[in-house]
Amino acid sequence: MTAIETTRPRRSMGLFNNIKFFVLCHGILQLAQLLVSGYLKGSITTIERRYGFSSQMSGLLAAFNEVGNTVLIVFVSFFGSRVHRPRCIGIGAMIASMGVFLIALPHFIGGEYKYTGFNSNTEDNSSGLCQSQYISQEEESNQKCNTKMNSTVVYPIFLLGQLLLGIGGVPIQPFGISYIDDYAGKRSSPFYLGILFAVTVIGPALGYMMSSFFLRFFVDVDKISPEKILLKNGDARWVGAWWLGFLIAATLLFLTSLPYLFFPKKMSKEEVEEIPAEPSTEKMMEDKKPATDTMEEVSLTEFLKSFPTIISRTLRTPIYLLVVLAQVNIAAMVAGLATFMGKFIEKQFAQTASFSNMMMGAINIPSAMVGIMAGGVILRKLGLTVRSSAAMCTVAVFVSFMFAIPLLFIGCPTPNISGINVNESQLCSKACSCSEEAFNPVCGSNGVEFRSPCHAGCKIVLSDSVKVLNYTDCGCVSATGPPSFASPGPCKNSCINRLIPFMILSSITCFVASLSHTTSFMMILRTVAPEDKSFALGIQFMLFRVLAFLPAPVLYGRAIDTACKVWGKQCDQTTSCQYYDLDVFRHRFLGLQIFFIFGGFVCFFLSFMVLRRIKSTKQQNEKMNNQMKSESSQEMKDVKQMVSNSSGRCNI
Repeated sequence: MTAIETTRPRRSMGLFNNIKFFVLCHGILQLAQLLVSGYLKGSITTIERRYGFSSQMSGLLAAFNEVGNTVLIVFVSFFGSRVHRPRCIGIGAMIASMGVFLIALPHFIGGEYKYTGFNSNTEDNSSGLCQSQYISQEEESNQKCNTKMNSTVVYPIFLLGQLLLGIGGVPIQPFGISYIDDYAGKRSSPFYLGILFAVTVIGPALGYMMSSFFLRFFVDVDKISPEKILLKNGDARWVGAWWLGFLIAATLLFLTSLPYLFFPKKMSKEEVEEIPAEPSTEKMMEDKKPATDTMEEVSLTEFLKSFPTIISRTLRTPIYLLVVLAQVNIAAMVAGLATFMGKFIEKQFAQTASFSNMMMGAINIPSAMVGIMAGGVILRKLGLTVRSSAAMCTVAVFVSFMFAIPLLFIGCPTPNISGINVNESQLCSKACSCSEEAFNPVCGSNGVEFRSPCHAGCKIVLSDSVKVLNYTDCGCVSATGPPSFASPGPCKNSCINRLIPFMILSSITCFVASLSHTTSFMMILRTVAPEDKSFALGIQFMLFRVLAFLPAPVLYGRAIDTACKVWGKQCDQTTSCQYYDLDVFRHRFLGLQIFFIFGGFVCFFLSFMVLRRIKSTKQQNEKMNNQMKSESSQEMKDVKQMVSNSSGRCNI
């Protein structure tokens, strides 16, 4: 009777005592977590435009979640199975959900989005025209500042949200993988982990696609009625509803965290039909239990004291160090491209943020996913050794390097913009009292783009009840003829046909470089001591964060900022860039990509040479040993011959 009663609670939690259900929950949770990562990177340039951040600030914001992750990853690797892993995952996901909600908060505590040409007192959109009377720009700026939330207040909120997201995400993947590996069947565990690794690639792609969808809606769609939204998607001043996706992703994160509160600390082992001839494996698992118990008795202080020794022992392995440095270079390239490739497409080929994110989510990321899978298939089919794996990685990265070089020459030149590469209208707009904060691009009939109708010297606007049709009497458009007109919006891009070959080459580069992903991981597992494998992977991911994921977006953002020609101004403060030198932008942005790919190639090539030298040394040693054996055997033969000869003489 007592035995029956004790088994009832387990039966009542049958669903939560099933490892398959845990894998399902964990797959959805990881999808939600990585969806946030992809969505943030897809929306980062829109947030930059909305709150006036520089690209360097945007890069730091995109990478700031790695700060909390890096600080806590050591403690996670220590605690391991000591804690209630499912409950820690659930609590971490709730903290991450709180951080994502915090990222969306600035939209709700700030005012409406104000842009040049917007005037709350009139509906004619004529505030950007050339006016002969003097207007106090300081008074106009103060009015705007009183109605707009200061970016210096918003930025710390974003950083705090990213910090919480990084802290909450620390236990999700390592605890989830170890929990599945502990309680799944030996034959089922690789299949379950393969599902989770596939989700890690699908999640960011869905994030980019979701940002592509939501950025088509106006940022203040919840505050302004649709008929009062004068801007259209494609306008240089357009800001999409970046906050909508964060609300959905945060809600999904919170809902997927709830089941983890009901999973047990220790689950019954999955019962699957095992291959009968595996008693040695079971015995080996039994032998490992005392070691695990011994590790659990080690104090945190002793663990932290031994950690530097483990790091130095691992880093002294030359192959491990070279392969990790190669992976760091590739990871730095990926981190920078994932953060700013959407902005590059948007600025270089005059596309909307929505379209640029769709290109990333539908072309580049799937190409990388196929490359990772193909690399695993090649590794399995050919049964590559460590040396041949190094050769494959070297060739793959070198080929991707060759495909990346032509990207430097596929792009659009900087259009004719007044004040940047055309100086004909600098003097004529001074009489118009144009605001330094004005940004409402127009295209003159002479093919020159101006920052605003005021800078073009336009005095008359032709409009209907919905939008501006044209600007006339523009004194700065033609300096040598009668006053001409200007059309609303930037001048048309004449090199849109270069986008397709750029995306093709870019996707091929991603595919070929990704062939080295799985192969390089296997090189690490095969070259470190068995007892150091888990620590080696932990050190690897820590180096990824410290050397790649944290600095790379900031470095890329800084490189982009150096290509800026005209910075926006608001409240007497510099905001986001309005115009770039597109040639400099392309060369520095893609130049960093080529630099990191070449760094990965050098490290893989050096690892191949080291392995080749080790093999040749080993062959020489074997040859010398064989030679010594042959010489010793020859000496033995000679001795035997002498003995036989001497015995023959004695017989005579």
